[in-house]
Amino acid sequence: MPRGIAIDGARQRLFEAAEAVILRAGVDGLTGRAVTVQAGVATGLLHAHFGDFEGFLAAYAVDRSFLLGTEAGNAVGGTGDVAEEVCSALAGLPQPPATALARLLAARPGLRGAAAEVLGDDAAGFEGVTAVVANLLVMGSIRPGVDAGAMAYGIVGAALRAWCAGDSEARWRSAVAAMLAPASRR
Repeated sequence: MPRGIAIDGARQRLFEAAEAVILRAGVDGLTGRAVTVQAGVATGLLHAHFGDFEGFLAAYAVDRSFLLGTEAGNAVGGTGDVAEEVCSALAGLPQPPATALARLLAARPGLRGAAAEVLGDDAAGFEGVTAVVANLLVMGSIRPGVDAGAMAYGIVGAALRAWCAGDSEARWRSAVAAMLAPASRR
């Protein structure tokens, strides 16, 4: 027996609602009820698609890790100033998902492991973004001998810190430029 009307894009609607809740009320305000109210759907929809709230959070971490890694992968490097290219790649990420995922993973680091079970360690959380930044550094004008992977880790960490704290784009761009200055060939 049908239980209601099918909702197109229900999963993405719930994920977007979770982002709105995280950005408005923080991770402490993130509950299944808050998500379904924000999405304007019955609570049972979340359970029908994900089993339970933990299943929903794990699916969210997988989906957004994949989205951010894919979006970062669209960055094109080697065309100009490496700091500007890196900052542009980070600024080009869809900000509500990036900020919400950063805040969620900071509060619930175990969700990265859930994403890694599906995507692998190299793509879970912000690993895909970090790999893209490392690649931009290698393609850019950093000095030989600079560990691009370690530098990328620090750069993405600075951006994540800014997104978690709600800092301005200008602040994290400045931090990235300062981190890259000693490594630049110029």
